[in-house]
Amino acid sequence: MNHKGTKTLETERLFLRPFTSEDAEPMFYNWASDPEVTKYLTWPAYTGMEDARKITALWAEENKDLRKYQWAIVPKELAEPIGSISAKIDDRTDSATIGYCIGRRFWGQGITTEALQGVMKFFFDEVGANCVNACHDPRNPGSGRVMQKCGMTYEGTWRAGGVNNQGVCDECWYSILKDEYRRKQHPGAIWDRLYEAALAVQGSRRVSSYVEAGGVAAALLTKSGHVYTGVCVDTCSTLGICAERNAIFHMLTSGEQEIEKILAIMPDGQTGAPCGACRELMVQLMPKHYREIEVMLDYERKRIVTLGELTPEWWIQGEGGY
Repeated sequence: MNHKGTKTLETERLFLRPFTSEDAEPMFYNWASDPEVTKYLTWPAYTGMEDARKITALWAEENKDLRKYQWAIVPKELAEPIGSISAKIDDRTDSATIGYCIGRRFWGQGITTEALQGVMKFFFDEVGANCVNACHDPRNPGSGRVMQKCGMTYEGTWRAGGVNNQGVCDECWYSILKDEYRRKQHPGAIWDRLYEAALAVQGSRRVSSYVEAGGVAAALLTKSGHVYTGVCVDTCSTLGICAERNAIFHMLTSGEQEIEKILAIMPDGQTGAPCGACRELMVQLMPKHYREIEVMLDYERKRIVTLGELTPEWWIQGEGGY
């Protein structure tokens, strides 16, 4: 990675800048002295201004180290820090582990999400990180929602994996890879890639007196970023298969199972919705997350819906159902 240190970053509402020794007082009063803010953190609430003076002086000194990242979260309209966001670096894996906190009166305004998005962009676009990750105590779900809103994927819970002010705790881990981040930032380019992949295999052809293939072609994108294609096979009996299911079987044969996006090109060149059988297969394949699968209905107008919108209620109650 090409480390740049804690350079000032700007988002729509915020400046993320290095700490200075003058930030001790707003740090103490805006968040560091509040036990509710530090409840699930690894350091206790400050009881005196001296604690804030020591840490801000240390961070100001560490600004000289290009491998140290510790930002003050400063709303443009307020012009003083209301929280902090930092990163621990692992050069072996080109990864950055993010930690953050803000004052209680600023909760629920999307500020932490905006700060994390700014830091993610910096690490992927400028530092060259391959992975940004973070974790939270499951008793603090608000922190997890920040990670989800920033496009991170839930990796799992490390039971009794950490220690915070509540003692030994579980840790819910989330991460996002550079390629995933790129796809989420430029969704149109991903759909273009899927359309071109499907178009490349489309081509109606008679295989025998009883079988035709290729009139409809499909392409899907997995969570790992791989693209799989398939074409429809039409027979004179019930042995045929839709293009979408053929693409899904191609994916399963390759050892993957998590669909992110899917597109099918009809014989007239237009895109359309998967049939009921294809929807049912995707629901059964991903019962907990099928609602998140994106489906391209109209490529020309870029009309995209989720499988959850196409299939609002599943017939199986319980897991993934209604």
